[in-house]
Amino acid sequence: MQDWDLTDFGSEIDPQDAERRVTLWQNLEQDGVTPDRSLMALLSGLMDDDLLRMRTLWPGLGTAVRRELTEILLEISAADFAMDFSAIFRIALLDPDADVRTSALQGLAEVEDVRLVPEYVRILHSDPSPEARRAAAEGLGRFVLLGELQKIRPAPFHKAVQALQASYTRPGEALAVRQCAVEAMAFTGEYGVPAMIKRAYTDGDSNMRRSAIVAMGHSADDTWAQFVQRELVSSDPRMRLAAVRACGELQIEAAVEDIISLTDDVDIDVQTMALWALGQIGGTLARKTLRRFTKSDNEALASAAGEALQELEFFHGDASSFFGAPEAFSGASDDAWHFPDLGDLPESDEEYDVDSAEEEEGESEEDDEADYLVGYLGLDDDDEDDDAGDFDWEDDAVSPKESSLGVSSLEDVHLDNNDDEVWH
Repeated sequence: MQDWDLTDFGSEIDPQDAERRVTLWQNLEQDGVTPDRSLMALLSGLMDDDLLRMRTLWPGLGTAVRRELTEILLEISAADFAMDFSAIFRIALLDPDADVRTSALQGLAEVEDVRLVPEYVRILHSDPSPEARRAAAEGLGRFVLLGELQKIRPAPFHKAVQALQASYTRPGEALAVRQCAVEAMAFTGEYGVPAMIKRAYTDGDSNMRRSAIVAMGHSADDTWAQFVQRELVSSDPRMRLAAVRACGELQIEAAVEDIISLTDDVDIDVQTMALWALGQIGGTLARKTLRRFTKSDNEALASAAGEALQELEFFHGDASSFFGAPEAFSGASDDAWHFPDLGDLPESDEEYDVDSAEEEEGESEEDDEADYLVGYLGLDDDDEDDDAGDFDWEDDAVSPKESSLGVSSLEDVHLDNNDDEVWH
């Protein structure tokens, strides 16, 4: 493996940072061990040569190392949103180990790149691991929501919904995967999804009925309000938890009193969720309840009430609680909104021409600087990634692309294989 000479970067790289980078890559490439947690931040935002380097070494790492590495990166990214390990998680999507693939899917949960949709669809339909299929269904749910909000083009939106529908109706599919599928596709009211939610609510399994309540909350359709309210008094704390969250998502004002009673529930999770729901719904009664709980001796409840109260005030209250009372800005508007009087205007056409020329010169200098920065960054979308599926894995495992559950092919889902959302 090539030795990288960091001295070429001169004084732009801190010597200690350069030494840490050397240790990191030595651990991975030569020692084949998991680097110390303190070095993991150096793997954030991998690009170009470093990314190729990681893709090359990944198959040679042992299964235990790959598992530990993805788990640690997942924990770090959850604790620090500034950390971006998505490049490594994309590589791990094609790992032969199910635990690694599942961790990778969880690590990509916040990524909104539509090129992930075909890969998620593949995993949902052919991955042998129920945990990985469930995580893929959750990932597709984000793209269903983005499609419903018209933030992505129709093609990936349709693929996501159709894949989730096929998973929900597939005979023999694991219950947990079917649950997640109905929850994920509920963000849209198209494709007969409401009928599927109703079917899930009448299912004989209590877990599926609970997922139907979750789906009702995701739907943003208040026609489900009566079903959601009914479950607020369920004997199952998990169902009460799902119902009170759905009430908050649907902002059901008629449920406020029932939700307030759940702030004293025997289950702490239900209590916390009830406080959150009050913040979403708003109203005088909800505000009074939240203020009371901000003084609770229970730190978790006091914190949850404080956050919920902030949301209530932001969405339903007086904006001055966030931006200050109007009198606080007394006199500031005189400077902020100064209109020129006759004395400010140029006295002659010659003065106006001089001012205009100076202004155009300033704009030209800004444009030149912007062009320089773009050229310096050297962004190029023409580079093609290597096919991660061509890795020679160290373990005698079958590549996930070659595995199959023996279920219907993707053709049965009516997906457009010629769509231009190609996975790189």
